[in-house]
Amino acid sequence: MNPNSPASLEAINSKVMRRLLPFLLLMYVLAFLDRANIGFAQKALQHDTGLSNAAFAFGAGVFFIGYALFEVPSNILLHRVGARLWMCRIMVTWGLVSASMCLAHTPTAFYTIRFLLGVAEAGFFPGVIYYLTHWFPQSSRARAVGVFYFGAPLAFIFGSPLSGLLLELHGTAGLAGWQWLFLIEGVMAAAVGVWAFWYLDNQPEDARWLDRAQRIALRAALDENARDAAAHGPRNLLAALLDRRVLGLSAIYLLIQMSVYGVIFYLPQQVAALLGTTVGLRVGLVAALPWLCALVVTWLVPRRADRSGGHRAWAVALLVLAGLGIGASGLTHSPLFALLSLCCAASGFIAAQPLFWTFPTRYLTGAAAAGGIALINSLGGLGGFIAPSLRTAAEHNFASTSAGLLVLGAASLLAALLIATLFRRYSAPTPQPLTPLTHH
Repeated sequence: MNPNSPASLEAINSKVMRRLLPFLLLMYVLAFLDRANIGFAQKALQHDTGLSNAAFAFGAGVFFIGYALFEVPSNILLHRVGARLWMCRIMVTWGLVSASMCLAHTPTAFYTIRFLLGVAEAGFFPGVIYYLTHWFPQSSRARAVGVFYFGAPLAFIFGSPLSGLLLELHGTAGLAGWQWLFLIEGVMAAAVGVWAFWYLDNQPEDARWLDRAQRIALRAALDENARDAAAHGPRNLLAALLDRRVLGLSAIYLLIQMSVYGVIFYLPQQVAALLGTTVGLRVGLVAALPWLCALVVTWLVPRRADRSGGHRAWAVALLVLAGLGIGASGLTHSPLFALLSLCCAASGFIAAQPLFWTFPTRYLTGAAAAGGIALINSLGGLGGFIAPSLRTAAEHNFASTSAGLLVLGAASLLAALLIATLFRRYSAPTPQPLTPLTHH
């Protein structure tokens, strides 16, 4: 078979996917656990440290300040030194910092460690998105990113019961349950980081598990994509950071992340309230259900979008679903309907993201891709800082727990509207100029 034929290239893509995606998926599961396990620890941590709701919201969100500040430099360093070394560094440092959360006995320590966790983890997610552009041609990239995005729902499917179970270790060896939670999950991340150094290859030319013909065919397909991206996108790092499309996508991603983290940080408490109990193993099992739904939708939709080319339309539909689900979960008095609404919300805002990440990779390549993707993720990631405080403020000002959820739902709907209008040309098979963000 001709190694450059579509059938042969698909076989190569499948082989690369089987080799890389399970490990990258494991890394993302641990990343999501270490940034979101704060939601399970909330009540116990507040009880032991005296944190108010507003202080907890600030501490949960301050992670994203450190994350945003160091995101672009981290991805530029990854571009220069290679994914193998840099992913190892990121995971080991974030695992150790996350484990040190067991020492957060004061509000100041809590804020400091959450900020340092953001600094340590900065560059991981955009680094993986950039890394995938070195292995998957545009025609299969949404599917690859979609599989990687399984990490978010899997983190909660398995991590929710695990976190609930670890909380029940309260008193073992003189440690509180929330201390065991941070310690064990942090050490797990550091161990996988060491493994990453021996497992990952920087580029196809380094992959001994591909034969020579496969490496050449894959490189040819990737180079063709890179030429197309270079012809339609910014040609250097500075141009990428100032590009109108990059800034527009950053704004959209910020709205998406507001929806995501406004739900994630409070989901265990919301489920506990629905069940009329405290956070533990039972709440962890029920809280995993929305992520199980998200896993199924994230498996199905990107594959369908890759075949049909309708990435934009699917992204819009999923974000509308998310917005309606978030809002409905706060308006109903039925625990069952609220849980179904949360299933819709999680399915929408998780499955929309792999489709979103096909937009910038259509016209960014090389250092411009490393910097542009990092900027989108860092500015967008500030949504994770804004969301907890915004939700808390809305609930306080309107004296209603529904108000915060309605604001978050509106953010998701606005993201859908922006993709449907400003980015309507992104569904084209080749990169196209973006509709201007302002009209003169």
